[in-house]
Amino acid sequence: MNKKQILQAPENLDRDKLPVRGCGGEGADTYRRTISFLLSAAIREVFPDRGEHIYHSIGRACYYTFACGPRVCEDEINLLKAEMRRLIAEDLEISCRYMDYGEALDYFEKNGLDNTALLLRQRGGERVKVNQLGGFARLYGAPLFSRTGDVSVFDISPYHEGFLLRFPADSGSGTLEEFTESPKTFFAYNEYKKWGRIIGIHSAGHINKLIADGTINEFIRMNEAFQDKKLSAIADEIYERRNDVKLVLIAGPSSSGKTTTAKRLSVHLKVLGIEPIAISLDDYYLHPDNAPKDENGQPNLECLEALDVDYLNRQLLDLFDGKDVTLPVFDFKTCARKEGKTIRLGKRREVLVIEGIHGLNDALTHQIKNENKFKIFVSVLTQIIVDDQNPVDPCDNRLLRRIVRDSQFRGASALRTLSMWDSVQNGAEKYIFRFENSADAVFNSALDYEIPVLKCYAEHLLRGVKPENAPHGEVSRLYAEASRLLDFLDNFNILLPQAVPAYSLLREFIGKSGFKY
Repeated sequence: MNKKQILQAPENLDRDKLPVRGCGGEGADTYRRTISFLLSAAIREVFPDRGEHIYHSIGRACYYTFACGPRVCEDEINLLKAEMRRLIAEDLEISCRYMDYGEALDYFEKNGLDNTALLLRQRGGERVKVNQLGGFARLYGAPLFSRTGDVSVFDISPYHEGFLLRFPADSGSGTLEEFTESPKTFFAYNEYKKWGRIIGIHSAGHINKLIADGTINEFIRMNEAFQDKKLSAIADEIYERRNDVKLVLIAGPSSSGKTTTAKRLSVHLKVLGIEPIAISLDDYYLHPDNAPKDENGQPNLECLEALDVDYLNRQLLDLFDGKDVTLPVFDFKTCARKEGKTIRLGKRREVLVIEGIHGLNDALTHQIKNENKFKIFVSVLTQIIVDDQNPVDPCDNRLLRRIVRDSQFRGASALRTLSMWDSVQNGAEKYIFRFENSADAVFNSALDYEIPVLKCYAEHLLRGVKPENAPHGEVSRLYAEASRLLDFLDNFNILLPQAVPAYSLLREFIGKSGFKY
């Protein structure tokens, strides 16, 4: 069977007949889901009383811990590898079928899959779709490959309190990339996961229950307070280095909430007596005629060379020398720079705050000493899981934010946003994530309640993606992606946007923010 063949659902479900996307290569996401499914099957066979917690993804790996018992040891990992290799060598069928609701609920409860059972109780329905391998089943989240032999390349290794499941970046490559640690990001993610477990709210079922019970507002306040606490801690770090830090640089992938992070951090800095002055990197764009070209001959506005880096550095040095500097304003209609406001760093304690995708790249501010910089990496480290097998992919979280924001403020359809997303992701890998380890601090902009809010906007936008409207050659892929996201959103109850506080980071994407943008 061809490796790219994806498990199809019953014939009456048209969405499931379509291929799925693959970040980093066609089918890569399907490969990840399938190898994770096999790991769960192996854990159930070898350690039936321990279970697993899927914590989060780290590059081309997923971090797991056992749900109970002592920390994983090398012998246990070797047993898991051996069982997975057995399943792969036997090239078993992974089927997709429906269970009666009562049968499914009974199965998941008896097997200790409490998050899945809770979700089913919230969703209801007569039938429940599952992926199945022999007598092992898990709730269907998205398509898998149809044979265990299709995912022969993997590795499991100890990592912190648990272990890493590694898989190829490209499902057709047959090789594993060297694992690169991101200690600050891992700590921020792990801390958030543990917080969710402490307060007992870490799955879609938990969120749905809060919404249904009318008790979600307290949880919203907890989420916002958690973020404020982290921003306050970052502001304290900057204050500790106040005699050296002159420039705060904020970077992160698309729709990570960099702009609101900068605004909220500025409030915390003011509390400490530090006056932030914002500078926009967008105002330092070169004319498109002078920008590098991409593979299609179009101006590449994502790369660092599209900015007038030398001009930016000259102005920064002049400001640090106490000179008056007239900031540029880039007019995107004429693609030309004009003069903006004039500023000076006075005797008061002031810092410049710059947010943009290249903020962590030292080449952006190559004439500024490192001790004068404080770099912040903003990411969306979602701790919520859909059920016991399917975590919420932070990439999907950002994509839903982007779809909503593009519709609200840029007049772009979901089809338009989906068609650009692979390019956006490739740019993030090339220009952003490679520098995350150089950050002085990592800020997690995820809010556990945001998917139900984004659903209010995204659901009808995604339903507007029709095969006949997709660009030539993109019909199946974009429609399948919209359908996959709709299936994902089906797991969450709707939460009306009136519940979102005015100064929440989520307002950057849904509108009516207390901040001006």
